[in-house]
Amino acid sequence: MTKRRQFLKMIAGGTAAATLSPWKNLQARVKSRPNILWISTEDIGPHLGCYGDPHAITPTLDGLAARGVHYKNAFTTSGVCAPNRSSIITGVYPTTLGTHPMRTGGSGVERSNPAKLPKNVRFFTEYIRDAGYYCTNNAKTDYQVNTPDDAWDESSKTAHWKNRSHSDTPFFAVFNYKGTHEGSVRSDPERFARLTQRLTPDQRQDADQLTTLPPFHPDTPIVRRQWEKYYELLTGLDYWVQDRLEEVEQAGLADDTIVVFWSDHGTGMTRCKRWTYDSGTHIPLIVYIPEKYRTQNQAQPGTVDEQLVSSLDLPPTMLNLLGLDIPGYMQGRAFLGPDLSPERDYVYAARDRMDERYDIIRMVRDKRYLYLRNYEPFKPYYQHMRSAEKDPVIKELRRLHSQGKLYPAAEQFMSDHKPVEELYDTQNDPHQIYNLADDPQYQDVLQRLRKEHYDWIFRTGDLGLIPEPELVEYEKQYGDRYSIWSQPENQGMLERLHAVATVAGHPHITDIPLFIHALDDEKASVRYWALIGLGNLADKASYIKERVLDHLKTDRSAIVRIAAARYLDMLGEYDTALPVLVQELQNQQEWVRLYAAIELDRINEQAREVIPHLKQALQDKHNKYVVRVANNALNELLGTDNMVR
Repeated sequence: MTKRRQFLKMIAGGTAAATLSPWKNLQARVKSRPNILWISTEDIGPHLGCYGDPHAITPTLDGLAARGVHYKNAFTTSGVCAPNRSSIITGVYPTTLGTHPMRTGGSGVERSNPAKLPKNVRFFTEYIRDAGYYCTNNAKTDYQVNTPDDAWDESSKTAHWKNRSHSDTPFFAVFNYKGTHEGSVRSDPERFARLTQRLTPDQRQDADQLTTLPPFHPDTPIVRRQWEKYYELLTGLDYWVQDRLEEVEQAGLADDTIVVFWSDHGTGMTRCKRWTYDSGTHIPLIVYIPEKYRTQNQAQPGTVDEQLVSSLDLPPTMLNLLGLDIPGYMQGRAFLGPDLSPERDYVYAARDRMDERYDIIRMVRDKRYLYLRNYEPFKPYYQHMRSAEKDPVIKELRRLHSQGKLYPAAEQFMSDHKPVEELYDTQNDPHQIYNLADDPQYQDVLQRLRKEHYDWIFRTGDLGLIPEPELVEYEKQYGDRYSIWSQPENQGMLERLHAVATVAGHPHITDIPLFIHALDDEKASVRYWALIGLGNLADKASYIKERVLDHLKTDRSAIVRIAAARYLDMLGEYDTALPVLVQELQNQQEWVRLYAAIELDRINEQAREVIPHLKQALQDKHNKYVVRVANNALNELLGTDNMVR
């Protein structure tokens, strides 16, 4: 069976496989059903005492790990919150569901349009509620889709398991902590003081004594101060976790409650958050299971589990622990409970649009090696993003880079382009500094992980190569994004799209015939990538300019017209390209406007004559990301330092 057919079978069989059989075998073993307390936090890596961090002061979490199991190799599906949270609530990869951009709905100035949830995909809490559980969420959602009415009994800042009508009703309760978010690390002194007010003097950190700064960060007092604050916020988190556990203890429910602690992605600093290196996806995961609910000696006190776990595995694991059937559409595996499938060989992650900037990266990792595929290597590592630029660390990187004072481990990430492939030995290179992709000794590993990456794309129906404006149009046509590949008219599209996009980012002259042929493809996404490839070879592909001009003038897809304009920009023919870019900057489709703004920002000085149109784009009330890109372009052109939302 082909990978695509496997994916289509998963879609077709999803609803039928979701039949519930509450409590199955476990009901016969105990008289009561366990509660589940979910404790999530934001933007932290495994920088806890139980994970061996020498600076962490986290006695509560260390104690929880001592009473249960902590997972040494737990990873998220994305290096940022919203896409990962969509996978955690549904059990479906963001790249399969169409929730991979950050944020999918845009969180616009006046509106937001999150992705549509397909009818056969439910929040996993709906199955738990169907089984008679009281389900609460306090209070973050950020799932990239609208929350179904049946997902929670209560989801609010006051939601609590204590609010259930009957004390004997089992609960599944989520508490989300925001105090470790990247904004907290760089917060003003007053807010930081509130978040760390319970720390005793001996729990304060000394920036000068920190010995674990990553080599991709410059060792300066400003950077050290950020890490000092980060560690103190971890201790603040530890106090908050203590409060949540004490509530259960005081209610006499500690022996009846499974506790799960996790982070929504890695550390919230530069080259960590948003990235698919370990610094962005490696998380702490701790599970405590009372003795009477343990299966097959699982989660014994003090266990360190080295199996690979994905955040995608959390939904099926919770259902399995409660004796509920796992829906067939879920793509994760249960790592606790009865009748477990074989352990994972790999985990996967993706990076796509981050706020106002696009970058397509895919990650596959086994226990030792990490592989990255950069589909847009012609873009720099650090594209300008308003939110990320607030981090003092990136400011230090840019300052020292401009002065030529960065040491190599940090300097390499200031490059204006990326390698097509990256391969790291995480055992000998835990911070992923030394790329082994071109090392002859590691070619077998490279080929194995490259193949696994390709297989995963087709096996899961990765939507990431479809430009976002096209995704929106497909969603309007089919009702959701998840169903795109199952439509008869789209058969073979992923194969053609991948064949072109794989070489378009870093093409060779021998790829030009492939791109020329793809210009006639019926699918706009394929034509778009063909033009991206031709644009990257513009000087060698100038002889087909007339073909490109036809697409610039007459192609029915705005995103293809923008790619054609980019090709002309790469040839230096700005006068021909600019009118089209200005036209699309006013397009009714908000993501088309973003693509146009990004290209105008990229050409910098050549966009000077359209400054009035960029200023008009600052009034975009439907997409703040368009405003941000236009503002950055104007700041570069006018030498200003204006700030926008």
